Amino acid sequence: MSGAIPIGAQLRQAELADEFGVSRTPVREALRQLQAGGLITVVPNKGAIVRVPAPWEVREAYEVRAELEGLAASRAVSRVSRTDLDTLRQANQEMYERPLRAAEHDADMATESRRENDVFHDTIIQVAGNSRLARAILEINETFPRNVTAQLLVHNERHREENYQEHLRVVEALEQGDLVRAGEEMRAHVLSAGEHLAQWYERRSSTVFTG
Repeated sequence: MSGAIPIGAQLRQAELADEFGVSRTPVREALRQLQAGGLITVVPNKGAIVRVPAPWEVREAYEVRAELEGLAASRAVSRVSRTDLDTLRQANQEMYERPLRAAEHDADMATESRRENDVFHDTIIQVAGNSRLARAILEINETFPRNVTAQLLVHNERHREENYQEHLRVVEALEQGDLVRAGEEMRAHVLSAGEHLAQWYERRSSTVFTG
């Protein structure tokens, strides 16, 4: 999920067992769970390979995520505090400014950008105060490697600007107590992010060997 093992990489049981200092039994179980979750595919004569999600999978997942996070944003309107709003603004500003301050778009910066994006979304989800809703959103988020969206924000200036402005509109709606607009702005933001991610996978799928 962190991207440490890249898309298209082969996962060999013996090597993984040696790396983690375990027998092959837990490795096989881990690979089974990854396959069930759609994160790897098993190719004849090649073994387990980190797969490229199909663009339609991304769009479907983000369509559902948009509704869930839109609900979270609407619920957060009546619960958000000044401290929460400050946290949202700071995370959004840091995520936007970090690439501008860096000489190179390195992996560490992408990791930090991902963390700040997580802080923004997780804060709203926590403020919403519905644990079942939070679990449903987490389940969708765990379907796709989190480092990919961070790389998109770091390397694509236009996308980063759009993301920043979309976040700002969500914060403004929360601050103004407009639950309808808060939900609409969050839904639009998540759908936009999903489309960027789907397009990235479309480009990536044409260059990754999958057997």
